[in-house]
Amino acid sequence: MFTMIHLKSPKEIETMRGASKIVAEILLELRENIHDGATTADIDKIAEDLTLKKKAKPAFKGYRGFPASLCISVNDQVVHGIPSPKRLLKKGDIVGLDFGVIYDGYYGDSAMTVAIGEIPPEVERLVKITEQCLYRAIEQALPGNFISDISAAVQRLADANNYGIVREFCGHGIGRSLHEDPPVLNYVQNGKGPKIRPGFVLAIEPMINLGTDKVKVLEDGWTVVTADGKPSAHFEHTVAVTPNGPEILTKI
Repeated sequence: MFTMIHLKSPKEIETMRGASKIVAEILLELRENIHDGATTADIDKIAEDLTLKKKAKPAFKGYRGFPASLCISVNDQVVHGIPSPKRLLKKGDIVGLDFGVIYDGYYGDSAMTVAIGEIPPEVERLVKITEQCLYRAIEQALPGNFISDISAAVQRLADANNYGIVREFCGHGIGRSLHEDPPVLNYVQNGKGPKIRPGFVLAIEPMINLGTDKVKVLEDGWTVVTADGKPSAHFEHTVAVTPNGPEILTKI
């Protein structure tokens, strides 16, 4: 069932460090440019320009027809928001930035949720807990553990806070392709999944909703929103499993 998992060599992981470093640097720059009055198209242009300047390619642009370099998801948008010159960011928004590049034939992928100005305490807590879910999940990316150990770490913390865990979308393996085996769910399903081994490279990405876990896709065919209109947060890192444990390749 999981025979398609490709274990990366140290040389491949070194190349992915390069791709992931570019992702991290650009996300840091984007975070500094998120402000009241900017449009999501403005932020997308910055991402694309920086990517090309660093001699990389945007991973998402053209992927299955996606029209932009960056997924920007605002407030109740969960993932895959399409940047637009008509979408003006404002104080009180939370903005999910999901970004990836291709560099020297390999992918890096990461995401963060950024607040513009003050946000309600319950939303601030959602963002904080979702980021904690990511790091607790990464701690379980150990040789000898199972993929379900990563999933369980997310689920335990999200369930303890009565949040909705998005089930239709999940993390994934990553390498020469953006999405590889194994899928990395944010909740425990049947079975343990594959045993984690050195050479696994995983994009771990909790998507957590303040309300229901139910989501729907808008008419554009891409933008995923919460079914109840409540906010959603999203964090992601590309993580290599080494004999000594997890290494966050996209760490800022």
